[in-house]
Amino acid sequence: MHRLALSFSLLAASWWPLSAAATEPYTHVVLISVDGLHAQDLQGWITAHPDSQLAQWSHHARLYSEAYTPGPADSFPGLEALISGADPQLSGLWYDVSWDRRLSPPASSCQVRGTTVRLDESLDDHQGHIDAQRLPRDPDHGCQVVWPHQYVRVNNVFSVAHQHHLRTAWMDKHPAYEFVQGPSGDAVDDLWTPEIGANFEGVAQNDNRITGSLAQTEAYDQGKMRALRFELQGRGHDGHQVAPVPALLGLNLQSVSVAQKLFGYDVAQQPTPPLQQALAFCDAQLQQLQATLTAEHLDAHTLIILTAKHGNSPIRSDRLRHIDVAQLRAAIAAAVPGALAHLTADDVALIWLHQAADAHRLRQALLAQADALGIARIIEHGTTPDTRTPDLIVITQPGVIYGSATTKKKAEHGGYADDDRHVALMLVDHAPGQVITSRVSTRQVAPSILQALQLPLAELDAWAREHVPVLPATETSARP
Repeated sequence: MHRLALSFSLLAASWWPLSAAATEPYTHVVLISVDGLHAQDLQGWITAHPDSQLAQWSHHARLYSEAYTPGPADSFPGLEALISGADPQLSGLWYDVSWDRRLSPPASSCQVRGTTVRLDESLDDHQGHIDAQRLPRDPDHGCQVVWPHQYVRVNNVFSVAHQHHLRTAWMDKHPAYEFVQGPSGDAVDDLWTPEIGANFEGVAQNDNRITGSLAQTEAYDQGKMRALRFELQGRGHDGHQVAPVPALLGLNLQSVSVAQKLFGYDVAQQPTPPLQQALAFCDAQLQQLQATLTAEHLDAHTLIILTAKHGNSPIRSDRLRHIDVAQLRAAIAAAVPGALAHLTADDVALIWLHQAADAHRLRQALLAQADALGIARIIEHGTTPDTRTPDLIVITQPGVIYGSATTKKKAEHGGYADDDRHVALMLVDHAPGQVITSRVSTRQVAPSILQALQLPLAELDAWAREHVPVLPATETSARP
């Protein structure tokens, strides 16, 4: 765990009530995920750049120094945690590519159960839409296509806001992020998901594909921030249609994450110059956001939540170790031939088997090769009625990344390490700034959004089922 020696000129506290001014209703909430942004990245940037936008915000923000995403720290469960308050066990979203034992393969007649479920760039029809022929099918419901929003088992804050006739908007990186529409399929009034493409960070730098180039990723992020600012100006994301300013809106920014993967950190665990550039770029984008809020007279009644779906690992560059995923596949095949149904591997390995009874034998075989395979420990779920839970979760040794034999990426996410899960979290309002040092989960963001907009928490599935609490220092009897 990164114990931050926080040097902000803020009050450290485990709980502190909001000021009277800050308990007035918010009319807008802006949620921003700077993917990859660790808690220590935020602390370091504010300390080194006291005139930056993030530093200015910190003077009137709740800053949570010990915020963690649920594991595995992939983009899909990471975002779902922020907007629904659910972890993978509750939401059913384990990763952007996973396995479902109940569903049938895409474009099939549903004669077979069990299929890989891809909710990544592979769904894109190259015209900015989802190709339905690439989606899984439901044999229990007439072999119908299962859309991303139907795959999610719980609603989200957009769902609740939409039910109360509040306008909503979101921008993200793949059409598959259609899952933010929630089970109803219509929770986000203005959804824009320009395709960022596949993960080229480990293939080449300065590539002609977006994620292979920091400059191209920044241009991509700039387009999404422009769309967010259009929304705040009373237009749609394209800047043309006239529309009310959404009550709930937001986006993700990719530049920091891409820079971490392309360039990483130095031996002193400090951002390399290109990563510093990415942090500066994001701060400049946030400065434009603040300028728009001020120009549109929205800042006094807007709550800004800045966080990250996930971090990236490792921060200590001397721990970086690449292991060919083919080596892991071979070990699985040798231990229990034919047992593997699906493997997802980044800096974690999620293993689904055709027969749960094979899990224990495979676990023992893999642990016998722990050093060679970069394994720290393995979680065995055993027989479970859930159709999506992995049979085995391989927790890697610090710094281990599974990939191709030629990958050169400096970092990756998706695992359970602190570098993956210990993320930035800051709620910007108009109360005196303070640092909250108690450990919190990014799952608590969702009920806190509803509280800020004075919407009933009981209408959020995760709150109703598990009573996911609001973030500390936001509770107030003035809100329902």
